[in-house]
Amino acid sequence: MADVQPATVPAWVPDDVVRERSRLLAAMREWGLGSDAAAVVQLNRRAVADPEWFWRAAVADLGIEFGAPFERVVDDSAGKPFPQWFPGGRINVARLCAHRHAAGERAGQLAVVYEGDNGQRRTLTFAELDAEVRRFAANLRELGVRRGDRVALFMPVVPEAAVAFLAIATLGAVSVPTFSGYTPDALATRLQDAEAVALVTADGTTRRGLPIDLKATTDAALADSPSVHTVVVVRHLGAAVPMTAGRDVYYDELDPHPAPIETVDTAANDPLTVVYTSGTTGRPKGIVHSHGGFAVKTAIDFAYGFDLHAGEVVGWITDLGWLVGPMLMTGPLQLGATIVMIEGLPTYPTPDRMWDIVRRNGITVQGIAPTAARALRAAGADAPAMDTLRAFVSTGEAWDEPTWWWLFGEVGGRRIPIVNYSGGTEVGGGLLVGYPFLPAAAAAFSAPLPGVDAAIFGEDGRPVTGEIGELVVRNTFPGMTHAFWNDRDRYLDTYWSRWDGIWVHGDLASVDDSDMWHIHGRSDDTLKLSGRRVGPAEIETALLRDDRIAEVAVIGVPDEQRGQRAVAFAVLRDGGVAPADLQDTATGHAGRSFAPRVHVVDTLPKTKNGKIMRRAIRARFLGTAPGDLSALDPTTPLEAIPVAGEHDQESRR
Repeated sequence: MADVQPATVPAWVPDDVVRERSRLLAAMREWGLGSDAAAVVQLNRRAVADPEWFWRAAVADLGIEFGAPFERVVDDSAGKPFPQWFPGGRINVARLCAHRHAAGERAGQLAVVYEGDNGQRRTLTFAELDAEVRRFAANLRELGVRRGDRVALFMPVVPEAAVAFLAIATLGAVSVPTFSGYTPDALATRLQDAEAVALVTADGTTRRGLPIDLKATTDAALADSPSVHTVVVVRHLGAAVPMTAGRDVYYDELDPHPAPIETVDTAANDPLTVVYTSGTTGRPKGIVHSHGGFAVKTAIDFAYGFDLHAGEVVGWITDLGWLVGPMLMTGPLQLGATIVMIEGLPTYPTPDRMWDIVRRNGITVQGIAPTAARALRAAGADAPAMDTLRAFVSTGEAWDEPTWWWLFGEVGGRRIPIVNYSGGTEVGGGLLVGYPFLPAAAAAFSAPLPGVDAAIFGEDGRPVTGEIGELVVRNTFPGMTHAFWNDRDRYLDTYWSRWDGIWVHGDLASVDDSDMWHIHGRSDDTLKLSGRRVGPAEIETALLRDDRIAEVAVIGVPDEQRGQRAVAFAVLRDGGVAPADLQDTATGHAGRSFAPRVHVVDTLPKTKNGKIMRRAIRARFLGTAPGDLSALDPTTPLEAIPVAGEHDQESRR
C-alpha cells in the first residue's frame, strides 16, 4: 500500500459570506448542530445511524414534495443491496421540476437555456417548460407510449431534451438517455437491452461546428431494434433527413393542442430512468434510478453539496448519456434554478467560449471536468471577470494539481471555490464533496456527502488510515441504483461480492492527516511499482509539473524483471516532437522508482465528457482487445496511441 501525503495547508478558506449563505449550515443550525468541520462529521454519523430521522428532515428542509406521504424512509427486507426508499410515497419528477413552478414567482424565470457551439441560444421559462412537457407527454401517449414503457433519448443537449425527459416521467414511462456519439451498433445494443418502444432524436448535432447526422445513426440502429415503433425527430440543424412513414414524426408537427392527460401518480420506487455505463467487456450496464431516490439524491447534492439556491444558474458541458445530463434536468430544476445546457467544447469556436457563456448567462455554479480545464489552460485565453460566478463544480476524474491551481488562482483569483465532487452513475451522484463552506486543500474533498458512510479499506477488508485503499460504502442511501436493468446477478457481482455487505465503488482513495480525502484513480487502473500501489493520477500530476506537457495518461504494463512498469502518453502544449530532455525531466518529477517511459502523442483517447480511456490506451499499446469503445469521442482516436515496439515485446507475455 502507498503512504498518504502529509497534511497540507488549505488553499481555499471560506469567508463569513460563504458560510452564512450555506443551505447545509442553515439546516444544521435548525437541527441543533454546530457549523464547523467537526459538526459536519457529527451530522453524517447521525444521518448514517438514524436514516429515518435524517432523510425525513432533509426532504422537509429541501421542499421535496410527495403527493402521498411515505410510510417510512427505507425497507431493506429484500436484503441490503435491494433497499426500497420511501415506500408508500407517491412522487413524480415532472411535478417537482416543471409542474409546480409553472405558476407563481418562478413561472417567468428561465428554466432551460441552450448554448450551441455555433452561437445558437434558445430558452424556456418554467411556464413554457411545463406547457411543452404536458404537450409532448400527451402526444407520446397518442403515439402509444404507456406507463412503464422505455423511451430512448438520442439527441443533443437542446431544450427539447429536457422536455422529453420530463414528459416521459409525466407518463410514468422510463427514459433511456444515450450518448450522442454512439455508433449504430452501440445505440442498438442499448435499445435492445431496454426493449425501448420509442426513441426521440434530432436531425443532427455539431462538433467543432461540423454536422453529425444523428438520424442516419438512428435509422441504422433501428434496423436491429424491432421493439421501437415510434421515432420523434427534432429539427435541430434544419437538415433534410429521411423519414419512415408510420414510424417517424417531426417534433414540431405533433398536435399543438392534444387532449390533456394527468401526470401519472408514480410510486417512489418506480423507475424514472435507465442510464447505461460502458465496461471493457460484456454488455453495457443499465443503471436503474427511481423517482424518489433520484429526486432526493440530486436535491441533496446540488443544495447541500454545491449550495445551490432557487433563482441561481447552473452551467455544465455534458451529454444526455452521462449521469450529469439527467442530474442537471432533475436537481437544479426541482430547486427552482436555471440550467444552461452547453453543446460542444469549452474552447470552440473561441478559446474563451466557456467564460463567455458564464458571463452571458449570469452563471453562478459552473461544472467543469479536469480535462476541460486542461484544454482551457492550453488554449491560453485570458479569463475575464465573472462577477456572478461563485463556485466551480468538478467531477469526472482526478485532478492534477498544476491545473487545479491554474483554475483556482489564475481564473478564479482565489475567490471562487472548486467544489470537488466524486461519485458515479451507479450511486446517482456523489460520494465525496469539497464543501464550499469548509477549508479545502488543492484537488481534495472535505467529507462524504450527507448520509453516505464512506470508508477506505485495505486488501484485508478492514478500514485503513494513512494508506491508499479501496473506496467503499458501508450503508445504502437514496439514489443508489436499484440493481442493473434485468441483471440483478451482475449487479451483485460487480458491487457487493468482494466483502459481505460492503459496496466496493472501484476507486482508490485516501485520507491525509488534515482529514482531507483524495481520489487516486480507478482501482482497476492501479499500478504496482517497486512494491507500492500507485494510482495513475499520482504520476500524471508529477509529469504535469513540466509546463510543456498539456495532458498525460499513465498506464501500467507487465515487466519480466519488475512485475510492472509505468508508461506515459503525453500531449505537448506546443505540439511537435519531444524535447531532448523530456524523459529526464519526467524522471526528475516522478522519481526514479516510478518514472514512466514517455511517448509523445497528438491526442489522448477520451469519452465525449472528457474522461481519459486508460484501459483502452493500455489495450491499444499492448495489442489486446480494447473492449467497449462506444463512448469514445471520434475526435480523439485510439489510433493516436502507439503499439508497443519490438523492445516492448515482453510486455505482451
